[in-house]
Parts: sequence; structure tokens; C-alpha cells
Amino acid sequence: MDEDPTKVTNQASLTSSTGTIWLVVGGLMAAISVVLLWSLQQVNSTGIAIWAIVVIVLLYLAMVEVRLLVRSMRLRLILMAVAFGAIALVALASVVIIGYSTVAP
Repeated sequence: MDEDPTKVTNQASLTSSTGTIWLVVGGLMAAISVVLLWSLQQVNSTGIAIWAIVVIVLLYLAMVEVRLLVRSMRLRLILMAVAFGAIALVALASVVIIGYSTVAP
């Protein structure tokens, strides 16, 4: 394996972490996203925000399950990072869709 510490796949968060930090940061991201989407749901009740909230909560629960059930350290951290990215992507996409739907004629 390449020992270059600046290589993305050699980061400590993907090689030596226990996964707790991913749960903390993922929980913060999920909480902020849910609060934002809940506020947007009050403005635009098309249902997109509610579905996004459900998906974000399920993705966070998947992060918790991966942390508890996956034994391979590297696989666990990669899956948790992917779930974190998916939370961010779902939140961003739903905010953009809601914003566009309120502005479009």
C-alpha cells in the first residue's frame, strides 16, 4: 500500500478512526438538515421536505447500524463516509428542488 499521507485514501478518518466521529458529524448534519427541511415544509407543503427528512433519518440510522455491525474497519469507515455524503446530497437536492418550486411560475 502507498504510504503517502496526503493521498485521499490514506487519511486517518478512513484508516484508523473507530467511526465515532462519523456518527457525531453525521448526527449534526442530519439534525441541521432536518430542522432546515422542517422549516421549509412549513413554507411549501408539497411533501418533498417530509420525504427528505425520512430519507435523512434512515441514512443516519444506517450509519449507526454500519458502526455496530461491520467488523472490517476500512469498509465500515468507507460506508459511513458514503452515508454522510448521501445525507448532505439529499438535503441539498431537496432544498434546491423546494426553492426552485417556489420560484418557478
